[in-house]
Amino acid sequence: MIAGLALGIGLGGFFDGIVFHQLLQIHNMLSSYPDASVATDLELNVMADGIFHLATYTFTIMGVVLLFRAWRLPSVPGSGRTLLGASIMGWGVFNLVEGLVDHQLLGLHHVWPAGPGPLLLWDMLFLLWGLLFLSGGYLVIRTDSVAAPTAGDDAVAADGRGPE
Repeated sequence: MIAGLALGIGLGGFFDGIVFHQLLQIHNMLSSYPDASVATDLELNVMADGIFHLATYTFTIMGVVLLFRAWRLPSVPGSGRTLLGASIMGWGVFNLVEGLVDHQLLGLHHVWPAGPGPLLLWDMLFLLWGLLFLSGGYLVIRTDSVAAPTAGDDAVAADGRGPE
């Protein structure tokens, strides 16, 4: 579960950084900073985006390490739904923290400041996206079984060390 949350936080951050910051270029990490000299300094914004990506990379690596550690535990469901659901929840957590802290509390940047409609609309849609992913991930986890398979290709040996 924790591995999936960490992976989801990392993947959510990568999606945000790659799609919004780099491909669409609708904002950078500091593009709404109150000091205009900071907000318009491209070199500083690229560095801040790099630090942001380093943080998302760290969450992703943590998730992979935790996943490998949990891989052979008999209590870990074999279907992968818990991992998928937790990853979706982690992405939702990323959106909620990013949306509340960076967009609203600190005002470092906003989702689409030059987009159609009010600035707050895009920030609220980003938060709604986070809530939907958090809820959807939870629903995916609820459909998983906590029992390890005892027969078939996904069976786990009695000692929990891998396939029978």
